[in-house]
Amino acid sequence: MDRRLLEVRIGLALVAGLGLLVFGLLVLGRLTGDQTLEPVSVADVLASSDRIEEFGTGEMRIVGWYAELVADCVGDDGGSDATVAWLQRECPVRVLLAAQPGADVTQAILEGAGLRLAGTTGRPFPPRAEPGGANLQLQELVFVGHFADAATQNCVPARVERCLTTFVVTNYTRYVK
Repeated sequence: MDRRLLEVRIGLALVAGLGLLVFGLLVLGRLTGDQTLEPVSVADVLASSDRIEEFGTGEMRIVGWYAELVADCVGDDGGSDATVAWLQRECPVRVLLAAQPGADVTQAILEGAGLRLAGTTGRPFPPRAEPGGANLQLQELVFVGHFADAATQNCVPARVERCLTTFVVTNYTRYVK
């Protein structure tokens, strides 16, 4: 009887030890593994009264409809200071919208209803979907990036606020629901 009791205790200890090992691996994986950022809708970002306070300056993902206007865009290319021209330029207009715009969308509509996007190299942004007009995509996209880029300190005073609230894109991907 003592031998059987010893075997049961050893078996229970092994099962408990295995459970603790699995639990430890799950906790360790959660702490050090891929910390995937949940996408925030562009509608939520646009509804915010203070994007920096609400969403911070760290990396985040924003999902929405991308639109770009190049040929018909009216405005400057950001000035002669190349270190900040990419952030404060008026053209091309690149925005993320809460709803897919029509093919005849205007610059005023894009600027009024969209979240302005910029990239330090002018990319990464989607290639043209069609040869002419506004560059509209056929599905929502998820853009990875941040607000309040360090280059904002070099923006001209009249554009500092816009530079702060421009979403600086580092990457994008197709949105899979």
